[in-house]
Amino acid sequence: MQSLTVTPNVRPQVHANVRSSPPLLEIQGLSVRLGGRTILDRLDATINGRIVGLLGPNGAGKTTLVRTLLGYFKPSSGNALVLGHSLATDRRAVCSIIGYMPEDDAFIARMSAVRFVRMMGELSGLPPDAALERTHDALTFVGMGENRYRKVGSFSTGMKQMVKLAQALVHGPRLLLLDEPTNGLDPTARHRMLELIQDIGHEGKTGVLLSSHLLGDVEAVCDEVMILKAGRLAGRCDLASEHEAARTFVDLETLPPKPRFGKRLEDLGCSVEDRGDGRFRAELPSDLEVQAIFSAAADEGLGLRRFERTRDSLQDIFMRVMEDDHGRS
Repeated sequence: MQSLTVTPNVRPQVHANVRSSPPLLEIQGLSVRLGGRTILDRLDATINGRIVGLLGPNGAGKTTLVRTLLGYFKPSSGNALVLGHSLATDRRAVCSIIGYMPEDDAFIARMSAVRFVRMMGELSGLPPDAALERTHDALTFVGMGENRYRKVGSFSTGMKQMVKLAQALVHGPRLLLLDEPTNGLDPTARHRMLELIQDIGHEGKTGVLLSSHLLGDVEAVCDEVMILKAGRLAGRCDLASEHEAARTFVDLETLPPKPRFGKRLEDLGCSVEDRGDGRFRAELPSDLEVQAIFSAAADEGLGLRRFERTRDSLQDIFMRVMEDDHGRS
């Protein structure tokens, strides 16, 4: 895998003054009202992870948060700091250290990829010569070097997504905001995009905030996850720690069906969900051997038509947060 080379040597002066000590992103009681509705409601969060996933149901406030960080929306109250720079008092500095890959296409179709990405670099504060140099680096990094002189309007969906990523990287951002980066991609292009995101985050110079509704994408590349609900932080987790301490489940079905077998599983220390018709999902305590379940079934004169061991996935974690947060104000 090619190493990340798009962080420029020439940056806006603000980059040289950024200390390593401030959090990557610090959100302080941030509220945003649009059309008379509260979209973000006193949101508080501190982000230091390399690649952080932003999850939530439709209407949770994910896109509003991203666009507020970009200066599109003015906070009703509260503030956000990017590497110590205040959105309220130093918006230009904030924008100079953020790279943004939007969900929707935003191209000038008749421009070549080189011309378009260079223009975006200059708009981000790079001198023309530095913008051109960084443009070639960025397009090569995303695999578009051979197509750099083609018009963007002639590109496939996957190629356009790569150009969108290149223009977000060209000026060497410290924080990269990605809004549905795998949108519309086929499996091969999706895999390539996720590899690039991992390379960027793990290279260490640029933090990534990935907003997506695809839990599989987030689980594949993110170190940490923030879950929004109704404009508030409903939960967050360190994925590595969650997976290391993940709970173990079995999905099983008895033959013949026997609803009372759920009570026998509970006597073994399991937390049991009765799914009807002899089907159960049981969370096993850490000290329980699986053989004990087979022995219990044999004692009851039952066969097991289905027995499948599983572990917590991000979907399980997400749904648990949604359920735990139900009814909170």
